[in-house]
Amino acid sequence: MTKRFMSTDRRLAVASGIAIAVIVGAHSLHAQEWPEWRGPARDGQALGLTTPRSWPKALKREWRATVGVGHSSPLVAGGRVFTFTRVGEDEVVATHDLATGKAAWERRYPAPYTMNPAAESHGKGPKSTPLVRDGRIFTLGISGILSCVNAANGSVVWQKEFSRQFKTTSPLYGAATSPIVEGGLLIVYVGGHDDGALTAFDPATGAVRWSLKGEGPGYASPVVAEIGGVRQLVTETQTRLIGVDPVKGTLLWAVPFTTDYDQNAVTPLVVGDLVVYSGVDKPLRAVRPVRKGSAWEATPAWEAGDVALYMSSPITVGGRLFGFSQRKKGQLVALDPKTGRAAWMSEGRLGDNAALVGLGGSVLVLTDAGQLVVLDAAASGYAPLATYTVAESPTWAHPIPVRGGLLVKDLDSLTFYRLE
Repeated sequence: MTKRFMSTDRRLAVASGIAIAVIVGAHSLHAQEWPEWRGPARDGQALGLTTPRSWPKALKREWRATVGVGHSSPLVAGGRVFTFTRVGEDEVVATHDLATGKAAWERRYPAPYTMNPAAESHGKGPKSTPLVRDGRIFTLGISGILSCVNAANGSVVWQKEFSRQFKTTSPLYGAATSPIVEGGLLIVYVGGHDDGALTAFDPATGAVRWSLKGEGPGYASPVVAEIGGVRQLVTETQTRLIGVDPVKGTLLWAVPFTTDYDQNAVTPLVVGDLVVYSGVDKPLRAVRPVRKGSAWEATPAWEAGDVALYMSSPITVGGRLFGFSQRKKGQLVALDPKTGRAAWMSEGRLGDNAALVGLGGSVLVLTDAGQLVVLDAAASGYAPLATYTVAESPTWAHPIPVRGGLLVKDLDSLTFYRLE
C-alpha cells in the first residue's frame, strides 16, 4: 500500500464510530441511505421516500458546512453524510452528522493535478462519486488514485495508483467514473486515454481479481442488471457501449460509440431488456442485447434524434423516461422508454447540465445554476410544481433526498434543506 494519507482525522466519539461501522457494514437500504452513484440501485431513485403533501413556497435551510470543491455527489449511510472533495492540492474524504452537519472525521492525501485547458471551468475535481459498502469507503480521485478507507474513522485500508501500468492514469478531462461493487468485487475502470482496463479488485485488500484491458475509460459510471437472464455490467468506455460478465470479466457484447473529443459521459439506463444510452451531440438510443447461442448481439431498438444527452444521465419515473437534453441550450424531455417517442419537451435555455432524481411520483431536477425544479412525472407537459434557488454557486452533484429533507452540494459547501 502506498502511504499517501495524512493523519488529520478528527473523531467525535468512539462509540459513534462503532455504530457507523455496524450500520454501514449491514448495508441496509432504508430511506436514509444513498450509498453510491445515483443512489441505492444506481438508477437515480430514492427508495422508501415519498414527496411532501404539498411543496412549500421556500425550503428551510437546516445546516450548511464547507466541505471543499468538486463534482462528486455526497453519500448517506448510517446517519452520516460522506463527502469526497478537494481542498487546495489535497483530495479529502470526510463525514458529517446528517442531523446536525457537525464534522466527525476527515482524511486527506496530496493529489496535485493540472487540468486540461478545455475543462478548466470544471475545476480540479474530484468528479467520481465514492461508494460506501461493508464499513468501507471507496474513492477514485481525478488523477486516478483509488483508495479504500474505514467508514467509521477514516483510517486507511489500502490505496493504489497506476502509473506503472498505464501511460496516463486518468482520461483527458480527469477520472469521473464511479466505483461499483458486484458479486463481492470492487469494479472500477482505471487508466487513461487510449490505455485502460476495466478492473475488479478485492474490496478488503485491493488485490486484482480480473482485468479487461484495452481502450481508455469513459466518464460514465457502470451499472449492473439482469439482461436476457444473465447478470451483467454495462458501461460506456472511451469508444464503446459494453456488457461484461462481472464475475469473470469477459466481454459479452459491444456497440461502437464515439463522441467528439472522446466525451462519453452518460451512465447507461437499463429498462427491461433495453439499454438506453447517449452522448454529446449523439441521439438518445436504445439497444436490446440478445444471446444467440454462445454469443451476444446488441440490436438497435429505437432512436430519438431530437434528444442528445451530454453529461446528464436519464431516469425513469412512473413508466416514463426523463432526461436533460443539450438541445436548445438545455431542455427537459419525457419519453416512452419502450419506443423513444416523446410525451413532451420543455422550452430551452435551462442550463448546461442537470442532475435528475426520482422521488415518489416526482422528478427532482437540479440545474448547474443552482435551481431545483420539481416535476409531476405524470403531467402531460412541462409544468413545474415548484422551483427553488438552492445555491448561489454551481451545482453539478446530484441532490440527495433523505427522510424530511434534501442535501445539496454546491461549489464548496453542503447544505441540508428541511422539507417537512
